[in-house]
Amino acid sequence: MSLKPSKTNLHGRINSQSAPRGHRARGAGNPTEESNSSSAPDKASNFASNNDDQHSGSLVTVLIAVGANLIIAIAKTVAAFMTGSASMIAESAHSWADAGNGTLLIVAEKKAIKPADESHPLGYGKESYVWSMIAAFGVFMAGSIVSIYTGITEWNAAESETNYTIGFIVLAVAFVLEGFSLIQAYLQSKKHGKAINVSAIGYVVNTSNPTLRGVFFEDLAAVIGLVIAAAAMGMHAYTGQPFWDALGSIIVGLLLGVVAIFLISRNRDFLVGYKVTDSIHNYALVELLNHPDIDSVSYLHLEWVGPKKIFMVAAVDIAGNQKEEKIAQKFEDIENQFRADPLFQEAILTLSVPNAEILSLESSEAV
Repeated sequence: MSLKPSKTNLHGRINSQSAPRGHRARGAGNPTEESNSSSAPDKASNFASNNDDQHSGSLVTVLIAVGANLIIAIAKTVAAFMTGSASMIAESAHSWADAGNGTLLIVAEKKAIKPADESHPLGYGKESYVWSMIAAFGVFMAGSIVSIYTGITEWNAAESETNYTIGFIVLAVAFVLEGFSLIQAYLQSKKHGKAINVSAIGYVVNTSNPTLRGVFFEDLAAVIGLVIAAAAMGMHAYTGQPFWDALGSIIVGLLLGVVAIFLISRNRDFLVGYKVTDSIHNYALVELLNHPDIDSVSYLHLEWVGPKKIFMVAAVDIAGNQKEEKIAQKFEDIENQFRADPLFQEAILTLSVPNAEILSLESSEAV
């Protein structure tokens, strides 16, 4: 059976020529750099380079965010002490939370790229989701609780003279820096989303890269929080009523809580086993069906095991009536061709059961 490639061409075609024997034993984790260089097809190598670009791009994005947040956190803390503003205290807690979150995201990036070994044959990609969840739960929730608590305690504060000039200056500078970081994350999301025909927001919500998602929503929450804090401080200064400032602190805290819950939920999805998008599923199915040694596919399981890393299990019918040892060799050759593609962390093939329902691109799209 043969199908034309889907329009969503995620990267170069998998080489249909047999991979060298011994490229990698089944379930042995990622191939070594030496074996990759000797057998991976050129287009797969190009995609590997693109993956490296995405990794370094994410790291640059998070480093920019952490640097900006550290500067902003210090400035907001000073302004909070000078003004006594509850909203400014909430914003300083927000920025310290963002800086801590970014630090944990850097740890996540470093942990996730460790090569597979005997104890972790599918690699360490899910480490990124673990650290990203710790960041979301511990740091964001801490910032949320501090902000809400500050707002509640300051709600009935005695009316006093306010001079928020330094506060507004700090918020304006923070808005510029946070806006720059948000634009950086947005442009990266837009670039990767364009490659698979989805919007920047759609990409950042569904991407397997938790670092980019964390930085994007962290910066988005920061920009919105700055507007809320400025409005709350402005209303306090205009009306003389301190509850406006306290209300701003509570709203910032709630905003942080919503972001934390969302990020925790997305990281949980990927930790428990998150399916790939339909476009990637169809891509893998087309690659299998187009292989000259495969007649049909009756089962195809694809799930993320790390940023840009997929685990594939497929049941196929091998062309012709071949002996068991030849089928085993065919399986290993085909598996190695997928393993040479940097998108696939591991690929396992098995024989279809007799009279199994056959998958087709049309039925896959219907699902």
